[in-house]
Amino acid sequence: MLRFEDLRIFVAAADHGSFSAAARELDLTPAVASAALKRLELTLETRLFVRSTRSLRLTSDGERYLEYARAALSTLQAGQNALARDKTAISGTLSVSIPSDLGRNVLLPWLDEFQLRHPRVSFQVRISDRLADLYRQPVDIALRYGTPNDSSLVALPLGEHNRRVVCASPAYFARHGMPQAPADLRRHNCLCFVLGESLHDRWTFERGGASQVVPVKGDRVGDDGDLVRRWALAGHGVAYKSRYDVLGDLRAGRLVEALPDYASEPSPLYLLCVHRMLLSPTVKRLREFLQARLRDFEAGVDTGQ
Repeated sequence: MLRFEDLRIFVAAADHGSFSAAARELDLTPAVASAALKRLELTLETRLFVRSTRSLRLTSDGERYLEYARAALSTLQAGQNALARDKTAISGTLSVSIPSDLGRNVLLPWLDEFQLRHPRVSFQVRISDRLADLYRQPVDIALRYGTPNDSSLVALPLGEHNRRVVCASPAYFARHGMPQAPADLRRHNCLCFVLGESLHDRWTFERGGASQVVPVKGDRVGDDGDLVRRWALAGHGVAYKSRYDVLGDLRAGRLVEALPDYASEPSPLYLLCVHRMLLSPTVKRLREFLQARLRDFEAGVDTGQ
């Protein structure tokens, strides 16, 4: 296999007519330069130079090959320069996996805005509540709730203080009453979320340093967070949702929060990837943008919700 450094030494030797001069230019010893040329000739199975104690000149094969060697080095250098530019540019295609509810109703408009600001960025978006296999699927980053179980993933916080809230439509609470304590949820129709084989039918609450887990049940179970939210909006029951998912609905009065005096389960939002080398300038800028948007969202600044 041809080596990049061997080609550089070959071209330098041809330009200077000397191994020693080529070695000095590339900060190598003459012995290293000579070994590189021998290795290149063995790989190509031809003599590239005619050597004597006082001179060094190209053979006919060497003269023909020199043109290709220069072109190859030029192409490789151009590729290296392009990568160097890409490492500082806000550009390129970014494959992003986002959760269904937050993704459709909050993140997609923000991704549109990010592209307006950075038109050289393209997105490939996957919407699913299942965490993509970042090692096997063509996904650069994923946005997900909760600290990941896989400690090998790089997890950067976007919204660290997000929590779940108990909520339902005003019409539902008008018909069935407002729960005054977590235990009251046992007599309500609770809309449960299932992810994979895990049914989230045990809702956690804390107050005054004491925590309690309430088992709930209802007549609807969904594996899509946006579906559970839509059931709640339609008045079919009580949901236990990430606050980010329903914040716009709560402010608009489409949903009403119950049990506000109880702290519910934390639901921090993270940006995930498999290695810090994937944190390109584009990913870093996107993270900064989303963090700013989430701060505005939490503070009630108009974000189009």
